[in-house]
Amino acid sequence: MSVYYTLCFLAAMAITIAFVNQYITKIQTTIAITSGALAISVFMLILGKTTWPGLQEHAVEVIKTVDFGSFLLQGILGFLLFAGGLGINLPALKSQKWEISILVIFGVIISTLVVAGGLWLLGYVAAIPIPFIYCLLFGTLISPTDPIAVLAIVKKLGAPEQIAIQVEGESLFNDGIGLVAFLTIFAVAFNGNEASFGSVMALFTHEAVGGIIFGALLGLMCHIMISATDDGSMELLMTLCVPTAGFAMANVLGVSGALAMVVAGIIIGNWTRYTGFSEQSQKYLDHFWHLLDEFLNALLFLLIGLAMLLVQFHWQAWILVLLSVPLVLAGRFVSVALPYTGFRRVRSYNKYSVRILTWGGLRGGLSLAMALSIPAGVKLGSDGQVDLRDLILMMTYAIVLFSIIVQGMTITPMINKAKAAEKAGFPIE
Repeated sequence: MSVYYTLCFLAAMAITIAFVNQYITKIQTTIAITSGALAISVFMLILGKTTWPGLQEHAVEVIKTVDFGSFLLQGILGFLLFAGGLGINLPALKSQKWEISILVIFGVIISTLVVAGGLWLLGYVAAIPIPFIYCLLFGTLISPTDPIAVLAIVKKLGAPEQIAIQVEGESLFNDGIGLVAFLTIFAVAFNGNEASFGSVMALFTHEAVGGIIFGALLGLMCHIMISATDDGSMELLMTLCVPTAGFAMANVLGVSGALAMVVAGIIIGNWTRYTGFSEQSQKYLDHFWHLLDEFLNALLFLLIGLAMLLVQFHWQAWILVLLSVPLVLAGRFVSVALPYTGFRRVRSYNKYSVRILTWGGLRGGLSLAMALSIPAGVKLGSDGQVDLRDLILMMTYAIVLFSIIVQGMTITPMINKAKAAEKAGFPIE
């Protein structure tokens, strides 16, 4: 079956789950789709082991035709981040620029070090010693919050503006920092490269700063072209060129396509929207990108649930898998709480800010895509019983599922308490 046919059937499956969810479970759509796909995966695994031999292998082959990593990192990521950038309120973002910058840069570094150190110690507890360079590799891929998961779940709950803009802004920008860190550690771990301050800064400048500059130029060019026409259809088509040709060009140039899409989306959403579009075209813009965002999110979260079929489970590593969830949450808490001790010296915040930022720091498809890119063949343990790629993929998948399903379903009470605190006149701590 072709990739196109596979995606058609998967999209129909995702929409069917979302439709049924409206009448039965009535939970958030993305959570319902992930849970439904996970249930389907478990069902196929059981059938494959009992009454229908070969079903699991066939299902794995079908999922592999999509190539999850490329589909996300080189495909729909541009659309989802551009749609997220369109919805960002730039004045609100500017009011939180220092908080977001510190959380993006230092938050990722702090979380990476906490997770890496914790995993290194836990490896000895589980009798599967892990070299520290691989612990750092896992820390870099799991520490950045996933903008797609955050925007799809947390943003829709209507958190207080101060908290919402920090959650959204951090998630949209920190994946660029995390990806640079991941690529650097990856090169040291598997390519034998030496990591120096100069090489890291050169990579960061080329990827992150280059992506921001390219995104600004792309947004400016799109703004000029949209402002030069009154054809509503043409205006929408021009916005569609940004996450397609624009995203592809960013990858060709070797700059961060993710950051470029966010910056271009912010420019078009906060400038072009009001000066280049008519009032009617603004509505078309919002409706078009909202619909496309919903569709691609449904497909992505279905693939996250079905990705269970790609995970090779090792019973020797279960203790690490179970402990990886609280470890990553601890790293996230430290990376948020430490900066907030400084933030509160100059500004007041909602007393639920740290809790919401910690529990709302969701992980999703980006972490899975990076985990899938790790080469197989590195054996761990005294007898080489566990493959490094399988171990990292197991831990990542467990964290992603816990993040989307458990954290996504239980963060609502925290947000409601934060909103109630503001309404009662006690918004600060």
